[in-house]
Amino acid sequence: MALRNAKPQGKPYRLFDGGGVHLLVNPNGSRIWRLAYRFLGKPRQISFGPYPTVSLADARQKRDEARKLLLDGQDPSTACKLEKVNATISTGNTVALLAAV
Repeated sequence: MALRNAKPQGKPYRLFDGGGVHLLVNPNGSRIWRLAYRFLGKPRQISFGPYPTVSLADARQKRDEARKLLLDGQDPSTACKLEKVNATISTGNTVALLAAV
């Protein structure tokens, strides 16, 4: 209920869920899921997407996936960026192959 009732204020504020996950409520009314973590001793953050598009259950699932990457010694932010680049490259290659035919 607190997520639905979160109203914008003069400054951004956070509603914490646990395990580093919080909902950032911006003054313009946008609400974004974020995960705060440390990698190689440095504080980092990754965004999971806007609420209500990404539900609380989805944010918790993504948090668990990010924690598994951290246990494997990988940075979740970098892994996400690599997935996006690989998807772009594979899509671009498909279009290039079709255009060549």
